[in-house]
Amino acid sequence: MKVISTEKAPGAIGPYSQAVEVEQFVYTSGQLPLDPTTKEMPSSIKEQTKIALMNVKGILNSVGLDMNNVIKTTVFLADIKDFSAMNEVYSEFFTVPFPARSAFEVAALPLGAKVEIEVIAHK
Repeated sequence: MKVISTEKAPGAIGPYSQAVEVEQFVYTSGQLPLDPTTKEMPSSIKEQTKIALMNVKGILNSVGLDMNNVIKTTVFLADIKDFSAMNEVYSEFFTVPFPARSAFEVAALPLGAKVEIEVIAHK
């Protein structure tokens, strides 16, 4: 297993890696909507989704991959009512063939985030 760490996404806020590479797969940890430079989080679900996905993209780019390599995503929402707005932004990051996806509401997310996104990518 190879640990992936980049300044293109916020550092881990606990005892975990930003991502790991195992054979031909990259598994990211859940990416919060924190700007990697300012460590700030916007308030709207659309902006939060965009930043979370930009963080995913930054991690993938750091190992020579892009969003087209993503085969599975998991989207955690603090409020399932934000699904449509999240999906609107999410659709700007992926093209056909779309990755498989799970999306569901959770009781709460770290730092009061509205969304957290993790992915599995294939090299």
